[in-house]
This record gives sequence, C-alpha cells and structure tokens, in this order.
Amino acid sequence: MSEKKIHVDQKYIDGLLQNNSFIIQAIYDKFAPKVINYIKKNGGDSDKAQDVIQETLVTIYNQASQKKLQLTCPFDAYFFLLCKRKWLNELKKNTHNEVTINDEVLSIDDDAIELSFETSLFGEKQTLFNEMFQKLGTACKDLLKATFKIKSMEEVANSLNVSYAYARKKKSLCIGKLTQLVQESPKFNQLKY
Repeated sequence: MSEKKIHVDQKYIDGLLQNNSFIIQAIYDKFAPKVINYIKKNGGDSDKAQDVIQETLVTIYNQASQKKLQLTCPFDAYFFLLCKRKWLNELKKNTHNEVTINDEVLSIDDDAIELSFETSLFGEKQTLFNEMFQKLGTACKDLLKATFKIKSMEEVANSLNVSYAYARKKKSLCIGKLTQLVQESPKFNQLKY
C-alpha cells in the first residue's frame, strides 16, 4: 500500500488520532446519517446505530494509533463499509442466520474494500485478544497491564513489589498463557485470513 497515494480524507483519521473535536463532529455530521439510515432500514434503531458508529470509530482510532493507518480512499466509503460490516455481524450473531454483504448502497473502490477489510480484521483480533486477556489470572493481568504502560522491566518490578527476575519470568509465562488462550479459541482460525 505504500505506493498508493494518501487520500485527502486522511484528515479524518488524523483528527481522530488528535482527538480533534471539530473533526470528530464533522464525521458525525457528514457520515453518520447514512449509517443510521442503513441500520434503521435493516432491523436496527438509532441507539444501535450510534453504538455501531462509536465502536467503528474506536476501531479506526486503535488501528490508526497502532498500525499507522493510511487512508487511500474516501473516508465515506471506508467508514460506511466498516459500520455496515459491524452491523451485519451483529445481526448474524443475534439471529444465527447467514448474512451477506450487498454493496449496492455506494459505488465503492477497491481501496475502500481492502482498507475496511483490514480494519475489520484488526478490530476482530483486538476483541479476541481482549476476551482472552480477561481470562488470565489477576497477577498476570496486573503484570501485563504494567508492561503495556511502563517499558522498563525494572520499573514494572518495582511498581509491583517483586524482583526483576520474577517479573521477567512471570511476564514470559503470562504471555505464553495468553498466546495459548488466543490460539485455542475457535475464533482464532476464523481470523487467519
């Protein structure tokens, strides 16, 4: 994707990253009504639509901050596809029926489809990681949370009142357990696209 030109709508991604209230309001004003209408026409209501929009913005923010998301298509198409996928996945979960994505609402270019797929996959991986993280014991969760915030293992050990050697060994064991939980999850194989 590095050869592709960054779209002018990258300003929406950058605005989300900077928590720019003007840009965030612009996203809601310009792009949310289409999503709300779509969800209302497809078995949802305004509250559900707002949830989908909020979750989608969080996923975009997380991918942009962790993976340096570069938008190569209009934000409108990208955002709509993400919201639509999220809504259809909700419907599928709640009705246990197969749901297909029919992209007749917009003329969507390949970049929008590719980017929305990558972001959806990123969001699903984050969700799986968070679900499995919650299954860890308290000691593992506390240690790993500390290592996410503090980069120095010496500082992590001091903050938890344990020895440096114990903190390193425990971190290794906790990461191993988390990896095992993720890989044993039935969702894991579905995410190996």
